[in-house]
Amino acid sequence: MSAPVNSVLLLCWRDTGHPQGGGSETYLQRIGTHLAQSGVRVTLRTARYPGAARREVVDGVEIQRRGGPYSVYVRAGLAMVAGRLGVGPLRRAKPDVVVDTQNGLPFLARLAYGRRAVVLVHHCHREQWPVAGPVKSRIGWFVESRLSPRLHRRNQYVTVSLPSARDLTDLGVRADHVAVVRNGVDDAPPASLTAPRSVTPRVVVLSRLVPHKQIEDALDAVARLRDRIPGLRLDVVGGGWWAQPLFDHAEELGISDAVTFHGHVDDATKHELLQLSWVNLLPSRKEGWGLAVIEAAQHGVPTIGYRSSGGLSDSIVDGVTGVLVDDVDDLVDGLHRLLTDHVLREQLGVKAQVRSADFSWEQSADAMAAVLDAVQTGRRVSGLV
Repeated sequence: MSAPVNSVLLLCWRDTGHPQGGGSETYLQRIGTHLAQSGVRVTLRTARYPGAARREVVDGVEIQRRGGPYSVYVRAGLAMVAGRLGVGPLRRAKPDVVVDTQNGLPFLARLAYGRRAVVLVHHCHREQWPVAGPVKSRIGWFVESRLSPRLHRRNQYVTVSLPSARDLTDLGVRADHVAVVRNGVDDAPPASLTAPRSVTPRVVVLSRLVPHKQIEDALDAVARLRDRIPGLRLDVVGGGWWAQPLFDHAEELGISDAVTFHGHVDDATKHELLQLSWVNLLPSRKEGWGLAVIEAAQHGVPTIGYRSSGGLSDSIVDGVTGVLVDDVDDLVDGLHRLLTDHVLREQLGVKAQVRSADFSWEQSADAMAAVLDAVQTGRRVSGLV
């Protein structure tokens, strides 16, 4: 019988401290933290950003930052090869298993570690690649849809939702190699859970500000409903490089006075804003899971999102904990209904809050550990873990 996993190397293009870090980075850090607490040596290799230390330990995870948005892949690849030769910054990591996070592009850890490399995919990026430009998008999608599935055909895959698992099998990944380890959620501050709800209609969007999150749809919905729902306000919580176009769009719609862009906020402020809200909007074009759905659910706030996004059809139970819609018109109609139907909104919110208790990072880490232990023994895991 093989020894348990003692050391894990995590690869990701960003970490939770990165200005553009989001749910996928939180997933890796939280699971890494719990693995470290169980005695596993956890090293995270990622990109550097202004003001970041080249090396630090965060909640038991040793973070090494080298390279930029693209060179991070080259630098990590060289470090992995050097580490196997006993030199370089990864020489002491000696990982039993490597988790290669494929945010569109993989780190190709398989070339250094063979079948000990696990490919973590939150969602496929077909809808996001166009923002990279015509040439980069074609190359990126070729790597993600053709090259990576071929190269990793014998490797274990992990994803975060059943729809994302189906997307992977559509690309040719073997279904019996795809395990689903869902997101956990941090406990909401107890004080925020007992604070009063806003007395006037308040909608929240909790998201990075990037094009594929389609925050414009939330702004359009508020613009179309503000005359029908007096006092309607929108809180946009999160930051990103797409902020200025969103500021401009709100101004063009004439709703700047009804929208507050909070930017990056701390956890306490985030939960205070969620507690004030009546409805959470997540109009993203693509989601692997939708961590914001469960964070809002902790406060009894139902979410409206797009069915076509993939992962939201797993994190939202349509008609039970929230509402799935097909287009902007449906989004507006669904939001109007929830804001004006107190009983329905409360019913969905209560059920969402009950379901949120089913998720924890400890549970997610235990599931991931089971997958990593299987890989260590040469086995593959499939389905919901």
